[in-house]
Amino acid sequence: MAFVITSPCSFEKSAECVEVCPVDAIYSGNEMYYIDPDICIDCAACEPICPVQAIYAEEDVPEKEKEYIEKNRDFF
Repeated sequence: MAFVITSPCSFEKSAECVEVCPVDAIYSGNEMYYIDPDICIDCAACEPICPVQAIYAEEDVPEKEKEYIEKNRDFF
């Protein structure tokens, strides 16, 4: 399981999550940030710091945001 960044992050580009990630698993794309599921260690440091509540544990991603699980994977 990894953490996933969802649609509230689109065009937000706040970097708080990047700064707290201990393994540098969060990368900037053109429209938003993405979490590399192969690097993420599920520490949850990014989740509470997100100013737009866009980060979820993969199994907790809301139904309407499920497409972002694949979008995060496909980015890598």
